[in-house]
Amino acid sequence: MSTIFEPGRSLEVRYGCDVAVCGGGFGGVAAAVAAARSGKKVILLEKQFMLGGLGTAGIVTIYLPICDGRGRQVSFGLAEELLRVSIEHGCEKEYPSEWFDELPDDASDDEKEARLRARINHRYRLRYSAPLCAISLEGLLLREGVTILYGSAVCGVHEEGGRITHIMVEGKGERFAISAGAVVDATGDADVCGFSSAPVEYFKQGNVLAGWYYLLADGKVDLRMVGGAADVPAGFKPASGGSSSSSNPRLPNLPEGRFLGLDTGELSDVTIRSHAATLAHFLAGGKLSDTHALTMMTSTPQVRMTRRIAGEYTLDIAEEHKYFEDSVGLFPNWRKAGPVYELPFGTLWSRRVGNLLTAGRCISVTDPMWDISRVIPVCSVTGEAAGCAAAMVCDGGHLAEADVSALQSELVSRGVLLHE
Repeated sequence: MSTIFEPGRSLEVRYGCDVAVCGGGFGGVAAAVAAARSGKKVILLEKQFMLGGLGTAGIVTIYLPICDGRGRQVSFGLAEELLRVSIEHGCEKEYPSEWFDELPDDASDDEKEARLRARINHRYRLRYSAPLCAISLEGLLLREGVTILYGSAVCGVHEEGGRITHIMVEGKGERFAISAGAVVDATGDADVCGFSSAPVEYFKQGNVLAGWYYLLADGKVDLRMVGGAADVPAGFKPASGGSSSSSNPRLPNLPEGRFLGLDTGELSDVTIRSHAATLAHFLAGGKLSDTHALTMMTSTPQVRMTRRIAGEYTLDIAEEHKYFEDSVGLFPNWRKAGPVYELPFGTLWSRRVGNLLTAGRCISVTDPMWDISRVIPVCSVTGEAAGCAAAMVCDGGHLAEADVSALQSELVSRGVLLHE
């Protein structure tokens, strides 16, 4: 492979902030809101031109449960607030009236028991409209005073003394820099971690092809899921595998037909195949007509797990109901009722970079837990914790010296539940 030399360049420091949040999915939105509510100047970078990440551009329009499946809500704070924001203009499907409609104070024991049974039978989850949700998230950020920079992708960082001082950004026809006191990596692919000296791990089993879309059929608009949940559930992941569908240098031995999602050529190939699968699936129901139309397809690859930080603690799926002294939130297992997990603060950062936190799909978890923690409610829980912590260290502090008790108190004051 031949190479060329790109001449060095000086970048204008176009913006400055206390907290820079990279990535505008639910984790990034939660982090930006949390930091802004701490009185900090916040800039959010989003490489696309809509917020919500996979939850909007990827049409994964399912806000998975914030309850344990046994009638008990476990995720609060921004995890619940963003759920409500996502449907402020109406709920697309599965409106959980059992959770939204409160019982009167004088409700009888029979009524309370009936409500509990209803909550057990219908978890606290819903489906929302992707475009309306994206606009609502944008409105929330603007009300909180967050500066949003669309079409802005992180392309490098500058570190000094174990801290990130600047983020390099590729914008429309230009590169520029942003100075930041603290950084939250909510890119989904741990891009900031990858550019920094933070340790990272890759998803060794790879992703599978998916192409969800919306269509008009029989007078109704509905979601179609090509590729199912588009992930590889725990218990179905091979320990090792043969050749991959592309030659990604990071993981050259992916199982057949799976992909990592961090290579331009690989993602381009996956996107083309996803488009073909979407079209074939749509046409199988009939040609385009007044009653059969393809109304929306994904505008971002449906890649679930790629790269994450190797943090101070790595959470495993077997650690359900385990007490963590440094817990900064709770979340359930969306795949089954019962398990609840405390979120250790150590999953969000590495001491190698003292002012870099992660949120959403980037946090430190094992592969089986990755499938549980990558979803919208957990992204919101981790984002709120990361945003609050970033606000605490943006004036020169180091995460290794952060007052975790003060962080926990702040989260509790915002309605977050820390322990079962």
